[in-house]
Amino acid sequence: MTERYGAKKEKKMEFHSFLIKYGEIGIKGKNRYIFEDALVRQIRYALQSVDGEFLVHKCHGRVYVDCEGEYDYEETVESLKKVFGIVGICPVVRKEVKDPEGLKKDVTAYVGEMYPQADKTFKVEARRANKRYPMNSMELNCALGEAVLDAYPEMKVDVHDPEVRLNVEIREEVYIYSEIIPGPGGMPVGTNGSAMLLLSGGIDSPVAGYMVAKRGVELEAVYFHAPPYTSERAKEKVIDLARLVSAYSGPIKLHIVNFTDIQLAIYEKCPHDELTIIMRRYMMRIAEHFAKKNGCLGLVTGESIGQVASQTMQSLAATNAVCTLPVYRPLIGFDKKEIVEISEKIDTYEVSIQPFEDCCTIFVAKHPVTKPKMEQILESEKALVGKIEPLIAKAVEDVEIVYCR
Repeated sequence: MTERYGAKKEKKMEFHSFLIKYGEIGIKGKNRYIFEDALVRQIRYALQSVDGEFLVHKCHGRVYVDCEGEYDYEETVESLKKVFGIVGICPVVRKEVKDPEGLKKDVTAYVGEMYPQADKTFKVEARRANKRYPMNSMELNCALGEAVLDAYPEMKVDVHDPEVRLNVEIREEVYIYSEIIPGPGGMPVGTNGSAMLLLSGGIDSPVAGYMVAKRGVELEAVYFHAPPYTSERAKEKVIDLARLVSAYSGPIKLHIVNFTDIQLAIYEKCPHDELTIIMRRYMMRIAEHFAKKNGCLGLVTGESIGQVASQTMQSLAATNAVCTLPVYRPLIGFDKKEIVEISEKIDTYEVSIQPFEDCCTIFVAKHPVTKPKMEQILESEKALVGKIEPLIAKAVEDVEIVYCR
């Protein structure tokens, strides 16, 4: 095999491929191929922006990323770590199939480059997929283990809990790997339908989108903009958040709804302590309109019980009442610290805390009702009948669509 693969950056080893390990996909039985194909698609999408050429393919129940020519190793790994469905990323060195003596040289050379101090405990796990090779798997384990010990006497064999699991697979080529870089887990995006995310400029809703996408749900999003009370920079902030989430979820179709006239009508006609609840109910109605139009199977919000006045059990029940689609709240039992930790992990936190107000915070009441009664909310909304319907129709008709990726 011609040594034409490798990384641009200085590395102790040139890796030619990545073996992709998946978790839940492996228990899908006869439908496993559907999830594998979705995983391959997501990997290809994730690597589109990486400098280099990659061949993503399935082979013998495995998923591989072969690196053609020079590529950026660090950027490639970081992109793969954002693909839901991957539980492990194994950088692989590929060699020509040689006789046992040649194989021993390749394996010991790999160990020397990967572990230059050569003071690890190890175990060889050989697999002979190519049955024409003159040694079986057990014989390979013994021969290669002996070769490593001869070359590096400081290393010790530990078959129960080794520091290094030296995998050697003999196929049409020899695959050598020992490192497993953790992936995000979950399910490949697109394998569990789609949902509409109510995306604000806060910390919670981008995390909620990430959490639902991790379960294989494709995302669309809706953002409620209220110019001139909210600035263009506030809108750009939400677009930036959608782009950050799309690194994990795939492209997001973002609906930007001008909510100003609707908010002003509610502010004028309804009790001020009920403003947040009533505005939220109309947001849910509009979000559900776009969700149904685009075939989404539910709504997603970043609400957490008791975090603010609009997120008490009574308030959540009041907003749910206007929806016929299910409303998914993946953060419902999280506290703020847990949510912030995830937002930092997915790089949305610094954008979320930028000081640009969204429409909810602009019109919030000083003393909002925390335990709204449905009868009273419905009575208050009667004041809007005949006035708010054309405002909603105009907001829906004038929606701005931004594709975030």
